[in-house]
Amino acid sequence: MKNKKEAQWRFLLFSIIIVVLVASVGSLFTRDAVNSDWYLDNKPTIAPPNYVFPIAWTVIYVLIALSLYLVFVSKKSKDRKILIKLFIINLMFNLLWSVFFFGMRLPLLSFADLLLMWITIIGILTYSQRVDKKVTYIMIPYFLWVSFAGVLNYLFI
Repeated sequence: MKNKKEAQWRFLLFSIIIVVLVASVGSLFTRDAVNSDWYLDNKPTIAPPNYVFPIAWTVIYVLIALSLYLVFVSKKSKDRKILIKLFIINLMFNLLWSVFFFGMRLPLLSFADLLLMWITIIGILTYSQRVDKKVTYIMIPYFLWVSFAGVLNYLFI
């Protein structure tokens, strides 16, 4: 029993660390860029105020970490392995978006990246129904936020 609880704590810690790393590195590219002339001059009028983004992303990153943890502790299966890979790929695209959009100022490339991120979220939603339905529900806000971000990114182009 102790080993199982210890493993669960490790999975929780790992999930949190991975998501915090992605969020932290992404914020390095975002933090100053949101006040740049380049961003402010091209920001779509439907974009919420800048203070909304860190709040929304904090909530979403917590949900991603929780979802990843639930996948790690779920019953081992082929779908679980695929789901873990989808999470890792998704987090990679998530991080790259900040690099492409704010770091490199390439909104078209960031939009292509966002489409790939969106597709991986659909994959996560699909496979999570087979592994743990709670993950599906927890990930819906992420899907909706990235969909909205896609509209903003498209309008920025």
